[in-house]
Amino acid sequence: MNEHISFAQEVKEEVGKNLRSLKEERAFLSSLARENGAYRLVNGRLSISIHSELASTAKAVYRAMKNLYGLSPRFSYSRSTSLRGKTLFHVLVEERVDEILNDLEIDYFSPRFPNKIIQDKEEVASYLSGSFLAGGSVNDPKRPNYHLELKADSEEYAKWLSSLLNKKAGYPFESKITARRNQYVVYLKKADQVSNFLILIHANKACLHFENIRIDRDFANMDNRMLNLDAANFRKTLESGSRQVERIKEFDRLYGIDTINKEKLRLLLRLRLKNPEATLNELAEELSLELGEKVSRSNINHLFRSFEKRWSDGEE
Repeated sequence: MNEHISFAQEVKEEVGKNLRSLKEERAFLSSLARENGAYRLVNGRLSISIHSELASTAKAVYRAMKNLYGLSPRFSYSRSTSLRGKTLFHVLVEERVDEILNDLEIDYFSPRFPNKIIQDKEEVASYLSGSFLAGGSVNDPKRPNYHLELKADSEEYAKWLSSLLNKKAGYPFESKITARRNQYVVYLKKADQVSNFLILIHANKACLHFENIRIDRDFANMDNRMLNLDAANFRKTLESGSRQVERIKEFDRLYGIDTINKEKLRLLLRLRLKNPEATLNELAEELSLELGEKVSRSNINHLFRSFEKRWSDGEE
């Protein structure tokens, strides 16, 4: 991935260059024109202006207009104050404006959702692709928290987008909605859902990058957990070994280890005194060598339990 631009921009660059069928172009253009479009009066004529901060998105809008309606829109540029002086690319459509808006099921003056042009999963995916290009974002996978969001200008549209994502996209999404300043945000927080969204909008290279980093992080977390577990087990072994050594020493003082008739137990107690930090597996290996026969970890455990019983009963 290009380290000079954000991960979200990498995703948008890839999605903007994807090729689509005509019905997919229509759904894709509908979301972009609804979310980033507006009426403009140019030379006394109404036009549609669809803006983006990415040239690749503006080219995708141009391509969709040409493929769907046989038009060649004009480009213009402006400098945005809200985007830290970034250049905004405008695609200007000055012909058949009302016809195009009606075909895309867009009404800039009243809430209207394009239910007719979203009939299958491919069209849903294309609509959500356009919505992500229009105002979506996704955290860099190197950051500790996973987060992907789509922006909506009204609560009604946010609910519609969330329903579209959760019920019609073909993945088990669990998107939620929150209000942020003058907008509403539809968001995903789980790593597997972020990954599935990238697959849905055909950001395959970005998804591979996301998954590679996610796997590396999961392995690192697993290593940390294993190290913590090993440390905890080591502490537990030391504590257990220390207790056993104290018991054995006390038993030897009171009764004498040699008073134990069972050779295997007698040898084990002496091995423990010599190896207070040894694990049960290590003791099993040592005792096997001493006896010339296989002794299992469970057998070691059983021997120590029998010794504890002798100690608690005060028997020799």
